[in-house]
Amino acid sequence: MVLFFTSTASDPPVTIYMGKDKVESKCVDPDATSTCPAVLTISAFTLDEDLIKYAWPQDVWFHVDKLSSAHVYVRLPESIPSWEDIPEPVLIDCAQLVKANSIEGNKKDDITVIYTPADNLKKTGDMAVGQVSFHSDKRVKRVHIAKRENPIVNRLNKTKVVREVDHEQERIERIKKENAVKRAAAAAKKKADAELAKAREAEKAARSYDTLFSNEYEDEDVDSSAPKRSVREMEEDFMTIPSYLGTEKMFVFVRPVEPFWPIAELIARVTRLACVLPVHGAIYPLVTSLKHA
Repeated sequence: MVLFFTSTASDPPVTIYMGKDKVESKCVDPDATSTCPAVLTISAFTLDEDLIKYAWPQDVWFHVDKLSSAHVYVRLPESIPSWEDIPEPVLIDCAQLVKANSIEGNKKDDITVIYTPADNLKKTGDMAVGQVSFHSDKRVKRVHIAKRENPIVNRLNKTKVVREVDHEQERIERIKKENAVKRAAAAAKKKADAELAKAREAEKAARSYDTLFSNEYEDEDVDSSAPKRSVREMEEDFMTIPSYLGTEKMFVFVRPVEPFWPIAELIARVTRLACVLPVHGAIYPLVTSLKHA
């Protein structure tokens, strides 16, 4: 049997659970001639072995320090990213539940409850049922409980649900869901990476001189099926003519593309060009200057 409780000490609520079976154990007389007249009924947490084995990665284990008690687990929701970030009200709920389910600890004040991630629990073959140690003592924390708080214990007991659990099947279902989430996340990341790579390629192409003169800059009358020009071909668009119509002038022909006008202005400044004449509708605007004096 597994007992489930709901703590509303945080929003969203968290699930607390523990395993508990009552087992009758007879006390046998040492001379084996008779049994003791009294039958001792003990609270033996026989399901603890399964709970330790099948605990989820987000489960945190609680126990009264140095005293026997129930093994209580809290299952952290996504809103609590780490066992070290458990809100104090939730810690108090878990600790009060552990204290209330400890025969000796429930009678005492000022007790200490220890807690650690379930994956830090260490179980070896020579340990008794319910006995555990830790892989790392550094991952064990403590919370002090001054006394039993009945309002807290009563609130938790009102939410108690007793349920038989197929731990192996539950583990299989959990792994399936986790794998589905991982696959969805991987697919989303792959799609995002592809979109980012595509955007970077587009940005790179927009900055490349090889694609600077795309059809959007061409005159509407120019054949769109014409092959794209290389950088070398575009450089050859800059030509000088020693004379024109019998006058000694310099002519520089450039394609009517906006990014080249700063270059034309630079040429005008260096070579003392008189003006820059963009001829509307012409493929080659004219840049002229007087001959150097």
